Amino acid sequence: MTGLERAARPPLVVGFDLDLTLIETGPGFAATLKLVGDEIGFDFPIEEMASRIGLPLEQILAFHLPEDAVADAADRYRARYAEHGIAPTPALPGAHDALAAVRRHGGRSVLVTAKAAANARLHVEALGFDVDRVQGDMWGTGKADTLLAEGASVYVGDHVLDVEGARAAGATAVSVLTGGCTREQLVEAGTDVVLDSLTEFPGWLDEHVLDQRLAALEADLRSRGSVLVAFSGGADSAFVLAAAVRALGADRVAAATAYSPSLASTERDPARAFAEGLGVRVFTPETHEMDREGYRANDGDRCYFCKAELVETLLPLAARHGLAHIATGTNADDAVAGFRPGIRAADERGAITPLLDAGLTKEQIRAASRRWELPTWDKPAAACLASRVAYGVEVTPYRLARVERAEAAARAALAGAGLTSSDLRVRDLGERASVEVDAALLTDGLAEDTAAAGAVLEAVRAAGFPDAVLDSRGFRSGAMNELLDDPERYR
Repeated sequence: MTGLERAARPPLVVGFDLDLTLIETGPGFAATLKLVGDEIGFDFPIEEMASRIGLPLEQILAFHLPEDAVADAADRYRARYAEHGIAPTPALPGAHDALAAVRRHGGRSVLVTAKAAANARLHVEALGFDVDRVQGDMWGTGKADTLLAEGASVYVGDHVLDVEGARAAGATAVSVLTGGCTREQLVEAGTDVVLDSLTEFPGWLDEHVLDQRLAALEADLRSRGSVLVAFSGGADSAFVLAAAVRALGADRVAAATAYSPSLASTERDPARAFAEGLGVRVFTPETHEMDREGYRANDGDRCYFCKAELVETLLPLAARHGLAHIATGTNADDAVAGFRPGIRAADERGAITPLLDAGLTKEQIRAASRRWELPTWDKPAAACLASRVAYGVEVTPYRLARVERAEAAARAALAGAGLTSSDLRVRDLGERASVEVDAALLTDGLAEDTAAAGAVLEAVRAAGFPDAVLDSRGFRSGAMNELLDDPERYR
Protein backbone atom coordinates (compact mmCIF):
# COMPACT_ATOMS: atom_id res chain seq x y z
CA MET A 1 0.00 0.00 0.00
CA THR A 2 1.47 3.38 -1.01
CA GLY A 3 1.46 6.49 1.13
CA LEU A 4 -1.21 8.09 -1.04
CA GLU A 5 -3.38 4.97 -0.74
CA ARG A 6 -3.01 5.06 3.02
CA ALA A 7 -4.20 8.67 2.97
CA ALA A 8 -7.45 7.47 1.39
CA ARG A 9 -8.52 5.44 4.42
CA PRO A 10 -12.15 5.80 5.57
CA PRO A 11 -12.68 9.19 7.20
CA LEU A 12 -13.93 10.15 10.62
CA VAL A 13 -17.64 9.34 11.03
CA VAL A 14 -19.72 11.08 13.69
CA GLY A 15 -23.31 10.18 14.51
CA PHE A 16 -25.80 12.78 15.75
CA ASP A 17 -29.17 12.49 17.42
CA LEU A 18 -31.76 14.98 16.15
CA ASP A 19 -34.38 15.98 18.75
CA LEU A 20 -32.94 18.34 21.39
CA THR A 21 -29.45 17.66 20.07
CA LEU A 22 -29.49 19.40 16.69
CA ILE A 23 -33.00 20.92 16.83
CA GLU A 24 -35.19 22.62 19.43
CA THR A 25 -38.02 20.11 19.07
CA GLY A 26 -40.42 21.78 21.47
CA PRO A 27 -42.23 24.28 19.20
CA GLY A 28 -42.96 21.79 16.41
CA PHE A 29 -43.84 19.07 18.91
CA ALA A 30 -46.29 21.34 20.72
CA ALA A 31 -47.96 22.62 17.53
CA THR A 32 -48.52 19.13 16.14
CA LEU A 33 -49.58 17.58 19.43
CA LYS A 34 -52.17 20.31 20.03
CA LEU A 35 -53.65 19.67 16.58
CA VAL A 36 -53.90 15.93 17.28
CA GLY A 37 -55.43 16.61 20.68
CA ASP A 38 -58.08 18.81 19.10
CA GLU A 39 -58.88 16.07 16.60
CA ILE A 40 -59.33 13.31 19.15
CA GLY A 41 -60.83 15.52 21.86
CA PHE A 42 -57.96 15.19 24.35
CA ASP A 43 -56.13 18.01 26.16
CA PHE A 44 -52.52 16.85 26.15
CA PRO A 45 -50.25 18.21 28.96
CA ILE A 46 -47.75 19.38 26.36
CA GLU A 47 -45.11 20.79 28.72
CA GLU A 48 -44.94 17.58 30.70
CA MET A 49 -44.84 15.50 27.52
CA ALA A 50 -42.06 17.65 26.07
CA SER A 51 -39.85 16.66 29.01
CA ARG A 52 -39.91 13.09 27.65
CA ILE A 53 -38.72 13.96 24.14
CA GLY A 54 -36.10 11.42 23.26
CA LEU A 55 -38.32 8.44 23.99
CA PRO A 56 -40.22 6.83 21.10
CA LEU A 57 -43.43 8.73 20.36
CA GLU A 58 -45.65 5.77 21.30
CA GLN A 59 -44.05 5.64 24.75
CA ILE A 60 -44.66 9.36 25.30
CA LEU A 61 -48.31 9.02 24.29
CA ALA A 62 -48.78 5.89 26.42
CA PHE A 63 -48.31 7.93 29.60
CA HIS A 64 -51.57 9.76 28.82
CA LEU A 65 -53.77 7.73 26.47
CA PRO A 66 -55.49 4.37 26.76
CA GLU A 67 -53.47 1.59 25.16
CA ASP A 68 -55.91 1.15 22.29
CA ALA A 69 -55.73 4.86 21.41
CA VAL A 70 -51.93 5.20 21.22
CA ALA A 71 -51.38 3.84 17.69
CA ASP A 72 -54.05 6.06 16.15
CA ALA A 73 -52.71 9.18 17.88
CA ALA A 74 -49.15 8.35 16.79
CA ASP A 75 -50.26 7.89 13.17
CA ARG A 76 -52.15 11.19 13.24
CA TYR A 77 -49.12 12.96 14.74
CA ARG A 78 -46.72 11.69 12.08
CA ALA A 79 -49.15 12.44 9.26
CA ARG A 80 -49.54 16.06 10.34
CA TYR A 81 -46.01 16.72 11.50
CA ALA A 82 -44.66 17.57 8.06
CA GLU A 83 -47.12 20.45 7.67
CA HIS A 84 -47.20 21.72 11.24
CA GLY A 85 -43.97 20.61 12.98
CA ILE A 86 -41.16 21.50 10.60
CA ALA A 87 -41.49 25.26 10.16
CA PRO A 88 -41.64 26.21 13.88
CA THR A 89 -38.57 24.11 14.75
CA PRO A 90 -35.20 25.94 14.84
CA ALA A 91 -31.70 24.56 14.93
CA LEU A 92 -30.09 24.60 18.33
CA PRO A 93 -27.11 26.94 18.85
CA GLY A 94 -23.95 25.39 17.47
CA ALA A 95 -25.68 22.73 15.36
CA HIS A 96 -24.40 23.92 11.99
CA ASP A 97 -20.93 24.58 13.36
CA ALA A 98 -20.82 21.09 14.87
CA LEU A 99 -21.58 19.50 11.51
CA ALA A 100 -19.08 21.81 9.80
CA ALA A 101 -16.41 20.74 12.29
CA VAL A 102 -16.84 17.12 11.23
CA ARG A 103 -16.53 18.11 7.57
CA ARG A 104 -13.46 20.22 8.33
CA HIS A 105 -11.74 17.08 9.59
CA GLY A 106 -12.63 15.32 6.35
CA GLY A 107 -15.37 13.36 8.10
CA ARG A 108 -18.95 12.26 7.52
CA SER A 109 -22.01 13.00 9.66
CA VAL A 110 -24.77 10.44 10.13
CA LEU A 111 -28.13 11.36 11.65
CA VAL A 112 -29.54 8.49 13.74
CA THR A 113 -32.83 9.42 15.39
CA ALA A 114 -36.01 8.00 16.87
CA LYS A 115 -38.00 10.43 14.70
CA ALA A 116 -39.66 9.06 11.59
CA ALA A 117 -37.10 9.10 8.79
CA ALA A 118 -39.28 11.15 6.41
CA ASN A 119 -39.83 13.87 8.99
CA ALA A 120 -36.17 13.84 9.99
CA ARG A 121 -35.21 14.45 6.36
CA LEU A 122 -37.60 17.39 6.20
CA HIS A 123 -35.81 18.99 9.15
CA VAL A 124 -32.46 18.39 7.46
CA GLU A 125 -33.68 20.07 4.28
CA ALA A 126 -35.43 22.94 6.04
CA LEU A 127 -32.41 23.80 8.20
CA GLY A 128 -29.70 23.02 5.65
CA PHE A 129 -27.93 20.46 7.80
CA ASP A 130 -24.86 18.99 6.10
CA VAL A 131 -25.33 15.29 6.83
CA ASP A 132 -24.47 12.27 4.72
CA ARG A 133 -27.17 9.85 5.85
CA VAL A 134 -30.45 10.02 7.75
CA GLN A 135 -31.63 6.95 9.64
CA GLY A 136 -34.94 7.29 11.47
CA ASP A 137 -37.06 5.10 13.75
CA MET A 138 -34.03 4.11 15.85
CA TRP A 139 -33.65 4.48 19.61
CA GLY A 140 -31.55 3.20 22.48
CA THR A 141 -29.24 0.31 21.72
CA GLY A 142 -30.98 -0.10 18.36
CA LYS A 143 -29.04 2.92 17.14
CA ALA A 144 -25.88 0.83 17.35
CA ASP A 145 -26.79 -1.08 14.18
CA THR A 146 -26.52 2.02 12.02
CA LEU A 147 -23.53 3.43 13.91
CA LEU A 148 -21.63 0.18 13.44
CA ALA A 149 -22.61 -0.11 9.78
CA GLU A 150 -21.38 3.43 9.13
CA GLY A 151 -18.18 3.01 11.15
CA ALA A 152 -19.07 5.86 13.52
CA SER A 153 -16.51 6.40 16.25
CA VAL A 154 -18.47 9.19 18.00
CA TYR A 155 -22.18 9.57 18.76
CA VAL A 156 -23.63 12.85 19.99
CA GLY A 157 -26.96 13.00 21.81
CA ASP A 158 -28.84 14.51 24.72
CA HIS A 159 -30.50 11.49 26.33
CA VAL A 160 -29.40 8.47 28.36
CA LEU A 161 -30.79 6.33 25.54
CA ASP A 162 -28.31 8.00 23.20
CA VAL A 163 -25.53 7.03 25.58
CA GLU A 164 -26.75 3.43 25.46
CA GLY A 165 -26.68 3.49 21.67
CA ALA A 166 -23.14 4.89 21.59
CA ARG A 167 -21.83 2.35 24.09
CA ALA A 168 -23.48 -0.54 22.26
CA ALA A 169 -21.67 0.58 19.09
CA GLY A 170 -18.33 1.02 20.85
CA ALA A 171 -18.39 4.72 19.99
CA THR A 172 -17.36 7.64 22.17
CA ALA A 173 -20.55 8.97 23.79
CA VAL A 174 -20.79 12.76 23.72
CA SER A 175 -23.77 14.22 25.61
CA VAL A 176 -25.16 17.75 25.44
CA LEU A 177 -27.27 19.30 28.18
CA THR A 178 -29.91 20.64 25.80
CA GLY A 179 -32.41 17.84 26.47
CA GLY A 180 -34.25 16.64 29.52
CA CYS A 181 -31.41 14.65 31.11
CA THR A 182 -29.14 16.09 33.76
CA ARG A 183 -25.37 15.85 33.85
CA GLU A 184 -25.61 13.37 36.69
CA GLN A 185 -28.02 11.13 34.78
CA LEU A 186 -25.84 11.14 31.69
CA VAL A 187 -22.68 10.39 33.66
CA GLU A 188 -24.43 7.57 35.48
CA ALA A 189 -25.49 6.15 32.11
CA GLY A 190 -21.82 6.00 31.14
CA THR A 191 -21.30 8.94 28.81
CA ASP A 192 -17.69 9.80 28.00
CA VAL A 193 -18.13 13.54 27.59
CA VAL A 194 -20.70 16.10 28.74
CA LEU A 195 -20.94 19.46 26.95
CA ASP A 196 -23.23 22.32 27.89
CA SER A 197 -24.26 22.65 24.23
CA LEU A 198 -23.09 21.95 20.70
CA THR A 199 -21.26 25.28 20.67
CA GLU A 200 -18.52 23.45 22.58
CA PHE A 201 -18.39 20.55 20.17
CA PRO A 202 -15.97 21.89 17.49
CA GLY A 203 -13.29 22.59 20.09
CA TRP A 204 -13.82 19.21 21.70
CA LEU A 205 -13.68 17.46 18.33
CA ASP A 206 -10.42 19.20 17.42
CA GLU A 207 -8.79 17.86 20.59
CA HIS A 208 -10.39 14.43 20.26
CA VAL A 209 -9.25 13.92 16.67
CA LEU A 210 -5.77 15.15 17.54
CA ASP A 211 -5.57 12.76 20.51
CA GLN A 212 -6.71 9.85 18.35
CA ARG A 213 -4.19 10.60 15.64
CA LEU A 214 -1.36 11.09 18.10
CA ALA A 215 -2.20 7.71 19.63
CA ALA A 216 -2.12 6.16 16.15
CA LEU A 217 1.23 7.84 15.49
CA GLU A 218 2.72 6.50 18.71
CA ALA A 219 1.46 2.98 18.05
CA ASP A 220 2.88 3.06 14.52
CA LEU A 221 6.29 4.26 15.65
CA ARG A 222 6.44 1.72 18.48
CA SER A 223 5.81 -1.04 15.97
CA ARG A 224 8.80 0.08 13.87
CA GLY A 225 11.46 -0.77 16.43
CA SER A 226 13.90 1.92 15.34
CA VAL A 227 13.96 4.77 12.82
CA LEU A 228 16.26 7.14 11.01
CA VAL A 229 14.35 10.39 10.49
CA ALA A 230 15.06 12.42 7.36
CA PHE A 231 15.33 15.67 9.30
CA SER A 232 15.34 19.00 7.47
CA GLY A 233 14.76 21.04 10.62
CA GLY A 234 11.23 22.04 9.59
CA ALA A 235 8.12 21.71 11.73
CA ASP A 236 7.03 18.36 10.24
CA SER A 237 10.29 16.44 10.41
CA ALA A 238 10.99 17.94 13.84
CA PHE A 239 7.67 16.58 15.06
CA VAL A 240 8.36 13.12 13.62
CA LEU A 241 11.70 13.12 15.39
CA ALA A 242 10.20 14.17 18.73
CA ALA A 243 7.36 11.65 18.38
CA ALA A 244 9.83 8.86 17.59
CA VAL A 245 11.84 9.66 20.70
CA ARG A 246 8.69 9.58 22.81
CA ALA A 247 7.62 6.25 21.33
CA LEU A 248 10.95 4.44 21.04
CA GLY A 249 13.50 6.22 23.22
CA ALA A 250 16.41 8.30 21.98
CA ASP A 251 18.74 5.29 21.67
CA ARG A 252 16.59 3.78 18.90
CA VAL A 253 16.19 7.00 16.93
CA ALA A 254 18.60 9.04 14.82
CA ALA A 255 18.31 12.20 12.73
CA ALA A 256 19.86 12.62 9.29
CA THR A 257 20.14 16.14 7.91
CA ALA A 258 21.36 16.00 4.34
CA TYR A 259 23.87 18.70 3.44
CA SER A 260 23.76 19.96 -0.12
CA PRO A 261 23.44 23.28 -1.97
CA SER A 262 19.62 23.01 -1.75
CA LEU A 263 19.59 23.30 2.07
CA ALA A 264 20.02 26.86 3.28
CA SER A 265 23.13 27.08 5.43
CA THR A 266 21.17 28.97 8.08
CA GLU A 267 19.04 25.84 8.65
CA ARG A 268 21.95 23.60 9.60
CA ASP A 269 22.88 24.71 13.11
CA PRO A 270 19.29 25.06 14.40
CA ALA A 271 18.48 21.59 13.05
CA ARG A 272 21.47 20.03 14.79
CA ALA A 273 20.71 21.84 18.04
CA PHE A 274 17.11 20.63 18.03
CA ALA A 275 18.05 17.01 17.37
CA GLU A 276 20.84 16.98 19.91
CA GLY A 277 18.44 18.50 22.43
CA LEU A 278 16.33 15.35 22.07
CA GLY A 279 19.37 13.21 22.79
CA VAL A 280 19.50 11.47 19.42
CA ARG A 281 22.45 10.76 17.18
CA VAL A 282 22.80 13.29 14.35
CA PHE A 283 24.17 12.38 10.93
CA THR A 284 24.93 14.93 8.22
CA PRO A 285 25.50 12.98 5.02
CA GLU A 286 26.13 14.85 1.79
CA THR A 287 23.64 14.30 -0.98
CA HIS A 288 24.40 14.85 -4.65
CA GLU A 289 21.07 15.57 -6.28
CA MET A 290 22.89 18.03 -8.54
CA ASP A 291 24.48 15.02 -10.24
CA ARG A 292 21.04 13.84 -11.36
CA GLU A 293 20.05 15.18 -14.76
CA GLY A 294 16.36 15.14 -13.89
CA TYR A 295 17.00 17.36 -10.87
CA ARG A 296 19.08 19.90 -12.78
CA ALA A 297 16.59 19.98 -15.68
CA ASN A 298 13.98 21.21 -13.19
CA ASP A 299 10.84 19.92 -14.82
CA GLY A 300 7.73 19.38 -12.71
CA ASP A 301 9.17 16.14 -11.35
CA ARG A 302 12.35 17.71 -9.91
CA CYS A 303 11.36 16.70 -6.38
CA TYR A 304 11.25 13.05 -7.46
CA PHE A 305 14.99 13.06 -8.18
CA CYS A 306 15.82 14.99 -5.03
CA LYS A 307 13.89 12.61 -2.78
CA ALA A 308 15.28 9.58 -4.59
CA GLU A 309 18.81 10.84 -3.92
CA LEU A 310 18.00 11.48 -0.27
CA VAL A 311 16.46 8.08 0.46
CA GLU A 312 19.11 6.19 -1.49
CA THR A 313 21.76 8.01 0.55
CA LEU A 314 20.04 7.25 3.86
CA LEU A 315 19.31 3.56 3.21
CA PRO A 316 22.91 2.34 3.65
CA LEU A 317 23.40 4.80 6.52
CA ALA A 318 20.43 3.32 8.36
CA ALA A 319 21.64 -0.20 7.68
CA ARG A 320 25.13 0.54 9.05
CA HIS A 321 23.68 1.84 12.29
CA GLY A 322 21.04 -0.84 12.75
CA LEU A 323 18.05 1.41 12.16
CA ALA A 324 15.09 -0.46 10.68
CA HIS A 325 13.25 2.32 8.82
CA ILE A 326 13.69 5.72 7.21
CA ALA A 327 10.90 8.11 8.18
CA THR A 328 9.97 11.32 6.37
CA GLY A 329 7.88 14.26 7.54
CA THR A 330 5.19 13.89 4.85
CA ASN A 331 1.84 14.87 6.38
CA ALA A 332 -1.79 14.31 5.43
CA ASP A 333 -2.06 17.70 3.71
CA ASP A 334 0.95 16.95 1.52
CA ALA A 335 -0.80 13.93 0.07
CA VAL A 336 -3.68 15.99 -1.31
CA ALA A 337 -2.06 19.36 -2.01
CA GLY A 338 -1.14 20.00 -5.63
CA PHE A 339 1.27 17.31 -6.75
CA ARG A 340 4.10 15.71 -4.77
CA PRO A 341 6.37 13.55 -6.92
CA GLY A 342 8.81 13.38 -4.00
CA ILE A 343 6.30 11.39 -1.97
CA ARG A 344 6.20 8.79 -4.73
CA ALA A 345 9.99 8.57 -4.92
CA ALA A 346 10.33 8.02 -1.16
CA ASP A 347 7.51 5.49 -1.12
CA GLU A 348 9.03 3.49 -3.97
CA ARG A 349 12.23 3.22 -1.95
CA GLY A 350 10.53 2.02 1.21
CA ALA A 351 10.51 5.17 3.34
CA ILE A 352 7.71 5.35 5.88
CA THR A 353 5.39 8.34 6.43
CA PRO A 354 4.16 8.18 10.05
CA LEU A 355 2.39 11.56 9.99
CA LEU A 356 0.52 10.76 6.79
CA ASP A 357 -0.40 7.28 8.03
CA ALA A 358 -1.82 8.74 11.26
CA GLY A 359 -3.80 11.32 9.27
CA LEU A 360 -2.07 14.30 10.89
CA THR A 361 -2.50 17.60 9.06
CA LYS A 362 -0.14 20.56 9.16
CA GLU A 363 -2.46 22.41 11.53
CA GLN A 364 -2.59 19.42 13.88
CA ILE A 365 1.18 19.01 13.78
CA ARG A 366 1.59 22.62 14.84
CA ALA A 367 -1.03 22.22 17.58
CA ALA A 368 0.65 19.07 18.92
CA SER A 369 4.10 20.66 18.66
CA ARG A 370 2.85 23.55 20.76
CA ARG A 371 1.31 21.10 23.24
CA TRP A 372 4.70 19.38 23.52
CA GLU A 373 6.45 22.77 23.76
CA LEU A 374 8.59 22.19 20.68
CA PRO A 375 10.25 25.41 19.44
CA THR A 376 9.32 24.52 15.88
CA TRP A 377 5.55 24.73 16.47
CA ASP A 378 5.26 28.08 14.68
CA LYS A 379 8.28 27.85 12.42
CA PRO A 380 7.40 29.14 8.94
CA ALA A 381 7.48 26.65 6.09
CA ALA A 382 11.00 26.38 4.69
CA ALA A 383 11.02 24.41 1.45
CA CYS A 384 14.36 23.66 -0.17
CA LEU A 385 16.08 26.41 -2.14
CA ALA A 386 15.43 24.62 -5.44
CA SER A 387 11.70 25.20 -4.95
CA ARG A 388 12.38 28.90 -5.62
CA VAL A 389 13.66 28.27 -9.15
CA ALA A 390 11.01 28.40 -11.87
CA TYR A 391 10.37 25.10 -13.63
CA GLY A 392 12.33 24.86 -16.86
CA VAL A 393 15.17 27.03 -15.52
CA GLU A 394 18.21 24.85 -14.82
CA VAL A 395 19.04 24.37 -11.15
CA THR A 396 22.68 25.20 -10.44
CA PRO A 397 24.68 25.80 -7.26
CA TYR A 398 25.04 29.43 -8.32
CA ARG A 399 21.30 29.94 -8.61
CA LEU A 400 20.63 28.34 -5.23
CA ALA A 401 23.30 30.44 -3.53
CA ARG A 402 21.93 33.58 -5.20
CA VAL A 403 18.42 32.85 -3.90
CA GLU A 404 19.76 32.29 -0.40
CA ARG A 405 21.72 35.57 -0.48
CA ALA A 406 18.73 37.45 -1.86
CA GLU A 407 16.33 36.18 0.82
CA ALA A 408 18.76 37.10 3.58
CA ALA A 409 19.24 40.54 2.04
CA ALA A 410 15.50 41.09 1.69
CA ARG A 411 14.89 40.18 5.34
CA ALA A 412 17.66 42.56 6.40
CA ALA A 413 16.13 45.35 4.33
CA LEU A 414 12.75 44.79 5.95
CA ALA A 415 14.30 44.78 9.39
CA GLY A 416 16.02 48.07 8.59
CA ALA A 417 12.57 49.54 7.95
CA GLY A 418 11.17 48.05 11.15
CA LEU A 419 9.20 45.39 9.27
CA THR A 420 9.18 41.60 9.27
CA SER A 421 7.58 38.90 7.13
CA SER A 422 6.86 35.46 8.56
CA ASP A 423 7.02 33.97 5.08
CA LEU A 424 9.38 35.38 2.47
CA ARG A 425 10.43 33.88 -0.83
CA VAL A 426 12.65 35.13 -3.63
CA ARG A 427 11.54 33.26 -6.74
CA ASP A 428 14.15 32.89 -9.47
CA LEU A 429 12.35 33.40 -12.79
CA GLY A 430 15.57 33.39 -14.82
CA GLU A 431 17.17 36.80 -14.77
CA ARG A 432 14.33 38.36 -12.81
CA ALA A 433 13.35 37.76 -9.20
CA SER A 434 9.80 37.78 -7.87
CA VAL A 435 9.70 38.63 -4.17
CA GLU A 436 6.84 37.22 -2.10
CA VAL A 437 6.12 38.50 1.42
CA ASP A 438 3.14 38.12 3.76
CA ALA A 439 0.03 39.47 2.04
CA ALA A 440 -0.79 41.61 5.08
CA LEU A 441 2.63 43.26 4.84
CA LEU A 442 1.88 44.33 1.28
CA THR A 443 -1.20 46.27 2.36
CA ASP A 444 -0.22 47.40 5.86
CA GLY A 445 3.50 48.05 5.51
CA LEU A 446 5.16 48.17 2.14
CA ALA A 447 2.19 49.85 0.43
CA GLU A 448 2.56 52.78 2.80
CA ASP A 449 6.36 52.74 2.88
CA THR A 450 7.49 52.85 -0.73
CA ALA A 451 11.05 53.50 0.39
CA ALA A 452 11.07 50.19 2.28
CA ALA A 453 9.70 48.38 -0.76
CA GLY A 454 12.41 49.94 -2.90
CA ALA A 455 15.07 48.93 -0.38
CA VAL A 456 13.92 45.31 -0.48
CA LEU A 457 14.06 45.18 -4.26
CA GLU A 458 17.44 46.90 -4.36
CA ALA A 459 18.79 44.39 -1.84
CA VAL A 460 17.63 41.51 -4.05
CA ARG A 461 19.28 43.08 -7.09
CA ALA A 462 22.50 43.56 -5.14
CA ALA A 463 22.46 39.84 -4.32
CA GLY A 464 22.84 39.07 -8.01
CA PHE A 465 19.49 39.46 -9.78
CA PRO A 466 19.42 41.92 -12.70
CA ASP A 467 15.81 42.78 -11.93
CA ALA A 468 13.31 42.22 -9.09
CA VAL A 469 9.61 42.88 -8.52
CA LEU A 470 7.22 42.46 -5.58
CA ASP A 471 4.51 39.88 -6.20
CA SER A 472 1.24 41.74 -5.57
CA ARG A 473 -0.48 38.50 -4.44
CA GLY A 474 1.92 37.93 -1.55
CA PHE A 475 3.41 34.67 -0.34
CA ARG A 476 1.80 31.47 -1.62
CA SER A 477 3.16 28.05 -0.78
CA GLY A 478 3.91 26.19 -4.00
CA ALA A 479 3.57 29.31 -6.15
CA MET A 480 5.84 27.82 -8.79
CA ASN A 481 3.33 25.05 -9.40
CA GLU A 482 0.96 27.66 -10.80
CA LEU A 483 3.28 28.05 -13.80
CA LEU A 484 3.05 24.40 -14.89
CA ASP A 485 0.82 23.66 -17.87
CA ASP A 486 -0.17 20.19 -16.63
CA PRO A 487 0.78 19.64 -12.99
CA GLU A 488 -1.26 16.44 -12.71
CA ARG A 489 1.18 14.55 -14.91
CA TYR A 490 3.79 14.87 -12.16
CA ARG A 491 1.68 13.57 -9.24
